[in-house]
Amino acid sequence: MVAKNIVLGGFNSDLRSAKGTTIKKGLLIKILRVFALILLDVISLTSAWFLAIKYGTLLISPWVQNLSFTFLNCFVQVAILSTTGLYKSGCHRRNYWSIFKAVSLSVILLSFIAFLYEPNHYISRSSFLIYWSLSIFFICTLRLLFDLSTKLLRRKGLIRHPIFLITAPEEKDYYLNLIKQEDCYNIQGIAESSCLDLANRDKTFEYLRKNDITEAFVSWSSIKNRLYVCWHFSTAGITIKMLPSEYELHHYKSTFSLVGNIQCPTITSPVIVGGDFWMKRIIDITFSVILISLLSPLYLLIAILIKLDSPGPVFFRQKRIGLNSKEFKIWKFRTMVTNAEQLQKELEAKNEIKDGVLFKMKDDPRVTKIGKFLRAYSLDELPQIFNVLAGEMSLVGPRPLPIRDVEKFTTHHFIRQDVLPGITGLWQVSGRSDIDNFEDAVKLDLRYIENWSIWLDFSILLQTVKVVLRKTGAY
Repeated sequence: MVAKNIVLGGFNSDLRSAKGTTIKKGLLIKILRVFALILLDVISLTSAWFLAIKYGTLLISPWVQNLSFTFLNCFVQVAILSTTGLYKSGCHRRNYWSIFKAVSLSVILLSFIAFLYEPNHYISRSSFLIYWSLSIFFICTLRLLFDLSTKLLRRKGLIRHPIFLITAPEEKDYYLNLIKQEDCYNIQGIAESSCLDLANRDKTFEYLRKNDITEAFVSWSSIKNRLYVCWHFSTAGITIKMLPSEYELHHYKSTFSLVGNIQCPTITSPVIVGGDFWMKRIIDITFSVILISLLSPLYLLIAILIKLDSPGPVFFRQKRIGLNSKEFKIWKFRTMVTNAEQLQKELEAKNEIKDGVLFKMKDDPRVTKIGKFLRAYSLDELPQIFNVLAGEMSLVGPRPLPIRDVEKFTTHHFIRQDVLPGITGLWQVSGRSDIDNFEDAVKLDLRYIENWSIWLDFSILLQTVKVVLRKTGAY
């Protein structure tokens, strides 16, 4: 059987699902770094405040006598430093000009709050200036000492991030020199782009997990034709940094970070790895139960109409190729004569799909009268909600195709089989049967896989309702 050959080298689950829910790699060290910086800033601000009160002109006020201002002061200052990105890793915490602006802004804001609360008594101008200048001096000084201490520890091999480099041999030396400029990484391994190929990918990610790799650096030339592999890094809890050549566009989920002296697109993994995919599955189950309950009378009505229209069973079950290229039987209301699959061989010459991978005919003689109506409004697909409930399909995803179509696949088509198939998808809301080239449909499926999110699924479901009501591309 074709499915047995296809499944070799496949994945154990949808590529968007994690192999067990886990926490993002390297999260603890990042939390500790942020906590240490906040603690140093609080010490700086508190010290600056007490020295300002001690050595400035004495002015008795609730602000001087009450410790609540000290807490308010620290909270506002830390909040503004955080919103300006001064607790991020790398060069962000060393941006002293941004520290100057953030502290100045927070001091002005606190002065305004104090004026509204106690307009006649706050602190003297000398105390205010001492506090402002010492806050900036102490924060910058302690951050400088923090960085010097970090560099000293890293030279001794401590608090370095274990990383993995994937690049072509001719680019390896260039990227190694670039990464070494950061002086904060331990390169645990280097591999060529072939390690991301279907046959080698499982071993590669197993190695990354066992060695607790927190970040993977991948050259753009190694990943440009397989952006969907970003999901594998995400579900392993590993941040991926794409190293561009001379120029390159970046993935829509990426942000930029400096490596050496160049900007690298970076895709961070979620804090709770795999949580978004489990949310998708919960939504599938919940909606399936609700829809089956609400649509039961419609199921019964359609079943009666099919029986009255033509002889044969109410439901049509066909083998399709689903997740991991495994066979399953899809449920549909029967819209064709009972010997439709046998008649298809005689109609292959009239196939309207240009590359012949799929089989589509606008005026298919096998379709029954009630079948045309059901297809026009996609009502024949309603029984697939049971496939969703069984975990064989999702509400949204690439359409599962018959064995006849999958047998015509070329290698790059099989990425469709790495995610859970769906009742509707980006292909269906972008033209449905009006798309007459399978490669165009595959491009839409790949765009969905690369850009997938819960919100994209909801958007496609809403568009599906509109497309179905308008009967766009349905036959």
